[in-house]
Amino acid sequence: MRGNLTALSAAFLGWLFDGLEMGMFPLVARPALQQMQLSAGAVSDPNFVGNWMGIVTAAYLFGAAAGGILFGWLGDRIGRVRAMSLSILCYSLCTGVTYFVQTPEQLTLARFCAALGMGGEWALGVALVMEIWPNRFRPMLAGVIGAAGNLGFVLIGIIGLAVDVTQDSWRWITLVGAAPALLTLAIMRFVPESHRWEIANDRVRSGPVRGLFTAELAKHSLLAALFCGIMLVGTWGSVQWLPPWADQLTGGHQPAAKAYTQIALGLGSVTGCLLSISFGKLGRRTSYFLICLSSLIGCSLIFRCIGHYGPPFLAMTFIVGATTGSFFGWAPLYLPELFPTHFRTTGQGFAYNAGRAIAAIGALQMSALMRHYNGSLARAGAVVTLVYGIGMMLIWFAPETKGRELPA
Repeated sequence: MRGNLTALSAAFLGWLFDGLEMGMFPLVARPALQQMQLSAGAVSDPNFVGNWMGIVTAAYLFGAAAGGILFGWLGDRIGRVRAMSLSILCYSLCTGVTYFVQTPEQLTLARFCAALGMGGEWALGVALVMEIWPNRFRPMLAGVIGAAGNLGFVLIGIIGLAVDVTQDSWRWITLVGAAPALLTLAIMRFVPESHRWEIANDRVRSGPVRGLFTAELAKHSLLAALFCGIMLVGTWGSVQWLPPWADQLTGGHQPAAKAYTQIALGLGSVTGCLLSISFGKLGRRTSYFLICLSSLIGCSLIFRCIGHYGPPFLAMTFIVGATTGSFFGWAPLYLPELFPTHFRTTGQGFAYNAGRAIAAIGALQMSALMRHYNGSLARAGAVVTLVYGIGMMLIWFAPETKGRELPA
């Protein structure tokens, strides 16, 4: 049991710092890009910030997709613990490098590199914890996994309250993202390797990524990628834009608005992840359908019915966080149940991060929609979140895995 708790603690901290790192960009994006806009002499371009926010977000998601596949494959080849340590080291050091960037192009590259490690850590931590702990704990662990990342999102929001994130101060926030580098030392020293992986590795070595597209796994791989793509298009194509939207609604005159919005969103997501523990009773397909439905309703209400920053805006942000955040309790429960042990982190890494690649397209479309709607985040966000309707139909083509053991 001690080894189980050590593994869960290490993975929990890794996910928490994942969330902190993900929440950093929405907090610093506008002041950072506004500073770079002045330096580039592009003050007359009204779309400069919105265009680059879409580009940087897309690069981040493509980087996470590539990193998820790379580190997921490494996790099946060299073990969960060593690969997880490398992924955390990658995203923490590259996030710290963001302090030194001077142009939007450099910011895009730094975010891409940080995303390589961040994309890998999720699949590795999920596989490690789910393989070490007994099956009966899986629904509870899935909720904890999802909540950890969103606690990091709340933490960066609290940091944003303590420090006004302006054109002069945004760089200091990025240094917080370098802290997880120290965590890798503890992981390598104290966290036990998955015994299930060791047995599977002795029996059959993990093959190349193309093994996911054999007759046995192709359907699971593609459906899982689409499910993750839908939940991440909604998250990165609209929900993650709520803090910048708060800044837009206040005309940039209330720097704390972004932080309060981020905290409300993060607390809502934590709540949604903890509520997702009940998914173990509902079934995987029914749970996904209900999350899509509630997310569609919540996002439609905030984007179509609220036009001013204030208590109603923050209340709806919390609700949207709870509905969309539930996805991040569902995915750690369902994805490990689709793949055998020797392909588990490869499969999870591919599915979750192919979903990020799909979401990158959504982020770019958000920028295009903002131009179409003359810079209106609300109208663009209302269109993007219609993607949840696709998820409500698609989930019924997937297998139901409730009550089954993890595949050997």
